[in-house]
Amino acid sequence: MTTKKATHQLTKQHNRDLVLRTIFSHESISRAEVARVTHLTRTTVSDVVTGLLAEGLVEEIGRGESIGGKSPILLSIVADSRYLIGLNLAQDKFTGAIVNLRGEIKELVEIPVHDDNGENALHLVYQILDQLTRKKLKPIVGIGVGTPGLVNTREGVVINAVNLEWQDLPLSRLLKRKYKLPVLVVNDSQAAAIGEFVYGSDHAPDENLIVVNVIHGIGAGILINGRLFQGDGGGAGEIGHVVVQENGELCRCGQRGCLETVSSARAVVKKVKMSSLDEVFSSFNEGNSKTKAVVEKAGFYLGTSLSNLIGTLNIRKIVLTGDMTRFGVEWLNAVSAAMQTGAFSRMTEDTKLEIGKLNRACILGASAFLLLDNYSLLFNEDN
Repeated sequence: MTTKKATHQLTKQHNRDLVLRTIFSHESISRAEVARVTHLTRTTVSDVVTGLLAEGLVEEIGRGESIGGKSPILLSIVADSRYLIGLNLAQDKFTGAIVNLRGEIKELVEIPVHDDNGENALHLVYQILDQLTRKKLKPIVGIGVGTPGLVNTREGVVINAVNLEWQDLPLSRLLKRKYKLPVLVVNDSQAAAIGEFVYGSDHAPDENLIVVNVIHGIGAGILINGRLFQGDGGGAGEIGHVVVQENGELCRCGQRGCLETVSSARAVVKKVKMSSLDEVFSSFNEGNSKTKAVVEKAGFYLGTSLSNLIGTLNIRKIVLTGDMTRFGVEWLNAVSAAMQTGAFSRMTEDTKLEIGKLNRACILGASAFLLLDNYSLLFNEDN
């Protein structure tokens, strides 16, 4: 009897999530169209929608065009019915935001990071969350964190984040205990990939996608059939610490010649002996030949690494995000040329390489990650 009840409950939840996902993916949609897309009966859809209306998650927003007979009533997500917090623990500043169900940032807090002290970094995270949770926007139903380094997402543990001096930090447990909310922790490049996938250019639900985030460090987020691929240990996409230059410069990780030492924003600033990327960008725009050569060399090594990803995964869509994308077409061309030279030509000619158009991809991805394939925290009984 218990098994039957459990199975019935799971079926109800599956149907609920299926209907909700379908409404999420449309600006507006009728009950009949939801039934057609999900292959559920109209009665089932109608029952689920009644529940979603009662929860305040969905609203009726008017009538659509008639295709013979009565005009259908259109449904839409109530964007501000629930809120999520997304965090981006980047190198030089930590950023947190309250995000609604349509990925709109409603409140933003940024705090500069002045040192690599792990204890200080943790207190900055608390500082941001203290500010955001005091805002009037309610209910907040979860916290998603995008952090540099190797992350065990299942356990919510930051295994190793070199620049934050975090090792085996149980970040999820610490934040859950302090804020009494569900918490998910994911690598920042993987979070950026989810952000691009959910809120960026039009991506099919079952698409393959690589998003490479080039900031002070470098990492890739890999989506296969629309699902984040993290590998067996959570570190899939850690291309920044793959050696590309034999006997090259010493990397923060202890190896020599990692991709990060030649292609990251930090590496470019260091090689042109300037104080900031803004300064490098001005020099680049003024046509300084030394600066251009360094930026293009950075693009070359990145493109070589991408050719290895293409040869391994044969994914045909790659999006580049992060600080280095500001160098635009010339940098992108250097990346593309090396990518095409380094991999089987029939594979690279079918590969689309582009610069991401989404601001705050990591924050949006960290918050969206809370809801991927699981809408339970949107419902009152589970909050």
